[in-house]
Amino acid sequence: MTHTNPTEYYRERLEHYKLQSKALYKRMTVLSTLRVLVFLAAAFGICFYFSFWQLALIIAVVCIALFVYLLANHTHVKHQKKFYDALIKINQDELTIASGEFYDRDKGLEFQDPKHYYSLDIDLFGRGSFFQYVNRTETKEGKEQLANAIKANEVNNVKLRQEVIKELASKPKWRQFYAANASLVAVETPAKTIISWLGNYKSFLPRLIKWMPLVFSVSTIILFIGIATEVITNQNILGFWFFAGLALTGKYVKQTNQLSSNVDKVKDTFRQYTVLLDLIENEIFQSELLQQKQKQIKSETEKASVIFKKLSRSLDALDNRNNIIGAIFGNGLFLTDIKNTYRIEQWIETYKTKVVDWFEVVSFFDAYSTLGNFVYNHPEYVFPVIHNSKHIIKSEGLGHPLLNAGKRVDSDVIIEKEQFFIVTGANMAGKSTFLRTISLHIVMANVGLPVCAKSSFYTPIKLITSMRTSDSLTDDSSYFFSELTRLKYIVDTINEDPYFIVLDEILKGTNSTDKAIGSRKFVEKLVSSNATGIIATHDLSLCEAEKELEAIKNYYFDAKIINDELHFDYKLKQGVCKNMNASFLLKKMEIV
Repeated sequence: MTHTNPTEYYRERLEHYKLQSKALYKRMTVLSTLRVLVFLAAAFGICFYFSFWQLALIIAVVCIALFVYLLANHTHVKHQKKFYDALIKINQDELTIASGEFYDRDKGLEFQDPKHYYSLDIDLFGRGSFFQYVNRTETKEGKEQLANAIKANEVNNVKLRQEVIKELASKPKWRQFYAANASLVAVETPAKTIISWLGNYKSFLPRLIKWMPLVFSVSTIILFIGIATEVITNQNILGFWFFAGLALTGKYVKQTNQLSSNVDKVKDTFRQYTVLLDLIENEIFQSELLQQKQKQIKSETEKASVIFKKLSRSLDALDNRNNIIGAIFGNGLFLTDIKNTYRIEQWIETYKTKVVDWFEVVSFFDAYSTLGNFVYNHPEYVFPVIHNSKHIIKSEGLGHPLLNAGKRVDSDVIIEKEQFFIVTGANMAGKSTFLRTISLHIVMANVGLPVCAKSSFYTPIKLITSMRTSDSLTDDSSYFFSELTRLKYIVDTINEDPYFIVLDEILKGTNSTDKAIGSRKFVEKLVSSNATGIIATHDLSLCEAEKELEAIKNYYFDAKIINDELHFDYKLKQGVCKNMNASFLLKKMEIV
């Protein structure tokens, strides 16, 4: 990688891009000034040499050409400045997030799903969530792909995903260029809508019309030459020809208007995707999956970016019909609507089935560049060694990635297959954080990410949790029934595949005696199903199961009262917690 310290890299890039942006701003100012001077020079020259019309005409032509050149140059420099400004924002954002300020970013709430295996329980989405901290995607589809990746619960090809993420992590400059280009165009129409429109599009121009605009345009030029050279003496013929052209294009004007309306919505998307596809095509990748993605966007003859560029030009040309004078004379003399529409329709017919692949690849790189960015930002994290052994997780110094590294207390954790931990502890001692730490380790490892640990050996396994249950007024179900429904879902699911189960204080909606009996029976059911997992509880009677079931292991988090103050060490210890603190806290807070 370019730097071992990402903060240094972002600061260096920030200063570099600020200088670039400043230089481009100066160039824009110079070009604007030159345009004004050229305009004044033209006005002065034409007025001064007005009596010598030939010289005045030359001055006008030269000045117009120079003005157009300066205008085009100014537009190009302006676009470059926007690009560098986007890079400035990317590096500023990284420094801000590194300082712990990321709570104003996209929360991804639309991806929250109470019925998902684990997403609601372990703070994947929402304020202060893993998604909010990690997400750097710039396209709507990339954001969806990122959310789907961390919700996938996919245990196959973990090593392949690790290779992809490692390689993208090693390309910070390329990732930032990709993100900056993706951010430059505000795309309103989602890719799914575009794909659906292209897939269902029916051409209205007949194939025989292909050569008509060319024949008509050549005929128009011949007419002009003929009239200019007085070979054709009847000038009215040009008028008839002009109206014939308008009549021909008028035949398809309704369908053309509809097409123009639709392409106007997708134009920016295609322009954006052209640049992004070009970046993907021209980068050298080593990992197998990234090379597959590159092949996915290559046709037999041309690159996807070139194909997209052709369409963008046709879309821009059709958009010029909004200039009324240009549209009237263009259609009357050269059948421009028919020519541009035919090109667009032929493009759709040829490539509409490939567009899905191109869009998917762009969103894939958007999502996985985000994951690569996470790796780059955390060089101290380790990629789990993927193996298949008796250990599901064997980690040294495992911590929660969203906790402050200076205050975080890490744990050494060894969890074997078909082993079930019962974790007890006082309120606020760290039980729930520990459950989320283990859960995030599994999710991150399955995605292909490194984990917050000094070392980790991991046997891929799917995750399922029950930590947050709420009653549902819309479903007319009580809290207790909702929890039973969730537990039934877990039992049914683990019959299909091996899962790592994480439970937090189950059967809260019933009395303590009933809860103790029910919890014991449920844990016995899981153990008899050869399940692996953890349950956190305040019910110490549940810990008695360790004496009878070999798979059960008791662990706890401690709390001590020293000098009338509560102290936590947040360290995972083997055994059963003896110190509870509810009474102490009630007293301390003067509630009782």
